[in-house]
Amino acid sequence: MALNKVEICGVNTARLPMLTAQEKEDLFARIKAGDSEARELYIKGNLRLVLSVIRRFSASSENVDDLFQIGCIGLMKAIDNFDTNLNVKFSTYAVPMIIGEIRRYLRDNNSIRVSRSLRDTAYKAIYAKENYTKTHQKEPTIHEIAEEIGVSREDIVYAMDAIQSPVSLYEPVYTEGGDTLYVMDQISDKKNKEENWVESISLEEAIKRLDARERHIIEMRFFEGRTQMEVASEIGISQAQVSRLEKNALKSMKNYLRV
Repeated sequence: MALNKVEICGVNTARLPMLTAQEKEDLFARIKAGDSEARELYIKGNLRLVLSVIRRFSASSENVDDLFQIGCIGLMKAIDNFDTNLNVKFSTYAVPMIIGEIRRYLRDNNSIRVSRSLRDTAYKAIYAKENYTKTHQKEPTIHEIAEEIGVSREDIVYAMDAIQSPVSLYEPVYTEGGDTLYVMDQISDKKNKEENWVESISLEEAIKRLDARERHIIEMRFFEGRTQMEVASEIGISQAQVSRLEKNALKSMKNYLRV
């Protein structure tokens, strides 16, 4: 994949505009009012986001122009669905949507083809699940989905599994200020919080040597099994900051335990 090319899909990537926070806020207010010109400007001002995402798929044999176009579709969907009341940055919301759009494209164009019948069953199940959730305000069970679309539970599970793409725990999810968040950073550690972390007195001593905030983060992450997002929400900082502080704390503890 030639990611170093200057022009992608007729867009000069070396001259992409950069929007200030205020410009983004003003444009989004106009977008919500139905201003199509503002929407176009907002898209152009966030194309760098699409470029940063498609770099994650550098190992793919797909044409970079195709991935850029698909990424732009994800960007536009993010713009159309973003809620400013979510109290998160637009980039935080948009990156997963862009990644999801590209993954769907790669999955549907994968050399390992999923049969049309399996794919149809999976999409029917997804549609039925969405409708059920909207109607009943809760997610349906596999049995309820099976009854809705007239397919056995086993076939639904098999079909849903067939369209999934495996994701590495070290898959980057989001980058903020040089701090990269990975899939594993968003998974709570419930298994190890009791088995490994409370067995050693020396470990307790290592934890005591941390400053108050780092100690609080370690306790919530590994003793209470919280996700980084939950920790960030409780102490009022970004998930990227939680990730950085957690890694620094673990490094300090490892250095102490080696002595």
